[in-house]
Amino acid sequence: MQNILPHQKLRRFAEPVALALARAGITANQVTVLGVLGNIGAAVLIARGDFLAGGLVLLAASALDAVDGAIARATGHATPFGAVFDAVMDRISEAAVLLGLLFYFTDRGEQQESVLCFVAVVGSMMVSYVRARAESHGFPLTEGLFTRTERVILLGIGLIIDQATITLWILAVLTNLTAAQRLYLVWRKAQKEPEGKER
Repeated sequence: MQNILPHQKLRRFAEPVALALARAGITANQVTVLGVLGNIGAAVLIARGDFLAGGLVLLAASALDAVDGAIARATGHATPFGAVFDAVMDRISEAAVLLGLLFYFTDRGEQQESVLCFVAVVGSMMVSYVRARAESHGFPLTEGLFTRTERVILLGIGLIIDQATITLWILAVLTNLTAAQRLYLVWRKAQKEPEGKER
């Protein structure tokens, strides 16, 4: 299974917005930074317990993640640094939002939710780390049941409907399952390599 959501179709919706922003002279890296700032703002709202506003800001800011790449492609300015910068900022955004939740729950002595925040952030980082390590050894890896798009949408909706605990359980389980899935996929691809070929 590739992904839960149709990522290619979602990217098509971002293309008209990306073209409009590119014509206005806005760069992909500027959009990336704006997205990070938006996610940090969402984290602050979440830490204060304003889950509805935090969830809405999270979804809006994270939507820019699809736009920045589209701008880079539309303008012909896609670079290796831009791709790395975008990936790093995505991790910061995701960690910031989960940190906001962690602050909220630890401040109230909710140990279960605090642990779930930690497990979810570890799982989220591992999903991306397995891909990065796999691709550094020459194994393309885009498959994954629960990648960033799915995580962001789930977390945003979970906050909006005030079901943070259930959402954290789903995140904690599925992110780590996805990391394990990706590790298995790398193992499968490695088995198909000719013997003696170095990576």
